[in-house]
Amino acid sequence: MAERQQRQASGAVLAAGLMVCACATGCAGGGAAAQDGRAAADPVRTLRKAADTLLAAGSSQARTSMEMATGGTRVTIRGEGAYDFRGQLGRLTVMLPQDPAGTVPHRPITELLAPGALFMKNRGAGVPADKWVRVETATLSDGNLVTGGATDPLAAAEVLRGTRTATYVGRTELAGVEVRHYRGTADLALAAKSAGASGGAALRAAAKGFATATVPFDVYLDDQGRIRKVRHRFSFVNGQHEGTVAVFSTTLLYAFGTPVTVRLPKAEDIYAGRIAEK
Repeated sequence: MAERQQRQASGAVLAAGLMVCACATGCAGGGAAAQDGRAAADPVRTLRKAADTLLAAGSSQARTSMEMATGGTRVTIRGEGAYDFRGQLGRLTVMLPQDPAGTVPHRPITELLAPGALFMKNRGAGVPADKWVRVETATLSDGNLVTGGATDPLAAAEVLRGTRTATYVGRTELAGVEVRHYRGTADLALAAKSAGASGGAALRAAAKGFATATVPFDVYLDDQGRIRKVRHRFSFVNGQHEGTVAVFSTTLLYAFGTPVTVRLPKAEDIYAGRIAEK
């Protein structure tokens, strides 16, 4: 039932794509002013390097949210967990929204993120409770930028490799950390050319599957160049009505260097049967 409701919330697009279902400028000293000058001088180059900076950082904790609105209905899916950027492995607990009546709670979905694959537990829709569902991300029309109800944190950063235009908005504060705010657009096809093998395949799929390969974004970097927050606007063709559906994906990164251990499911723990429709 929850899966059907989310398909209704965003049309036929989400039936294929959603399977689990601050700008106050601060004062700065001389050092910060110099950094701001460099940031404003070449924001495109700065943002194209943001994914590499995360790889150097190693790992972090993450919070995600995904918002969809169509026909007067708004759906928000939230996630929380940790990600190993060097190993390209992550674990998120994803919370589905309540039913409209607010009386039927949904069990959280556990997601494991790996190169080229997404694993989901508590998937529902006929999947045994002790089994995982495995999805090849390159086969998804969105490259897993929205399928899991949360954008893979590394994929969120890899999108910025395709930055076409960007402006430096200014300094602000985010969760007690001084950050630099940028706004721009990225090209998924360009990002795919610069990303790694598995990331590039997923981004190429997204470039073909979205309504447009151009992705508007806002991103906040700390003084080490690490992404603290990135918000993308992805657009889908709506299969039931004319026009497109906008999906806003937000990823927050913090506690860099957090130890992350992800154990992928064994073959016998992966569900191979048909996923029932509700």
